[in-house]
Amino acid sequence: MKVLFIGGTGNISTAVSKLAVSLGIDLYLLNRGKTRQIIFGAKTITCDINKINELKKTLNNQQWDVVVNWIAYTVEDINRDIDLFYGKTKQYIFISSASAYQKPLSYPIITESTPLANPFWEYSRNKIACEEKLYQAYREKSFPITIVRPSHTYDTIIPVSVGSWNDYTIMDRMEKGKKIIVHGDGTSLWTLTHSEDFAKAFTGLLAHHQAIGHAFHITSDEILNWNQIYEIMASSIGVKANIIHIPSDFICKFDDTQVGNLLGDKAYSVIFDNSKIKTFVPGFTATISFKEGFKKTLAWFNDNPEFKTINDKVNRMIDRIINAYEKK
Repeated sequence: MKVLFIGGTGNISTAVSKLAVSLGIDLYLLNRGKTRQIIFGAKTITCDINKINELKKTLNNQQWDVVVNWIAYTVEDINRDIDLFYGKTKQYIFISSASAYQKPLSYPIITESTPLANPFWEYSRNKIACEEKLYQAYREKSFPITIVRPSHTYDTIIPVSVGSWNDYTIMDRMEKGKKIIVHGDGTSLWTLTHSEDFAKAFTGLLAHHQAIGHAFHITSDEILNWNQIYEIMASSIGVKANIIHIPSDFICKFDDTQVGNLLGDKAYSVIFDNSKIKTFVPGFTATISFKEGFKKTLAWFNDNPEFKTINDKVNRMIDRIINAYEKK
């Protein structure tokens, strides 16, 4: 099986790339050659996806069993990919987002037929527009699409609700006993999925003929509330989380970048029905609990201490919100 990943070395996709290679897939990674991850066994195509003429020469009309774009975010990206790969791939997989599902939910159990509508987050609306464009191409010209909607998937990030993911800021606050913000009262339900679990289901969709024209979400079946999530993170480093509960609306008034992140996503309870992916990929079960998976994340940070950075801007933002809330 000859597969092209556009991207393939990120927080979610690295585990997929590694598993794909171990399964004997002939994997090509298209990137700009600036990634920090090396996928042994994969072939690298060094090129900028946005330099179309250069890319067409580089790809030289190659045929693919599957093309996966991990880094498409806009309709312009999708139009480019349709132009590049129409007639050149048997399957095109678009990485959408579970944040595209209806907010707030009118029914608490999320299936792939849950409406897509997110008035709070432009990122999610762009993903919805991408899906609509792909379905149009599927209906009108049989472009062989499959859509995958990851939810909160982690490996080399700290999966918090308020704060930054790609550094060690929140864990540093915990280690120092500083207050950390949990939105609402911390009892809303959430699902965190380790990328290694995601990879098991995702690779089962590669070159899956029956998956053409379908959308899937892939998540763990473990459901935790946000208090439990932060307590697990804190206990993983041997401390007790110093939690302050602050309403999401209040947080968003002081940091408008949190509107999409909270009101468009994490402020709501989510319960995913994974029946569809389990039907198409028999035997798939997410087996890594958050308690186990977060230990893997901490081990990665310890093995890569250059990424244990502290974001002063995030620290100031958190302190500003806490001070304002305590004075009100």
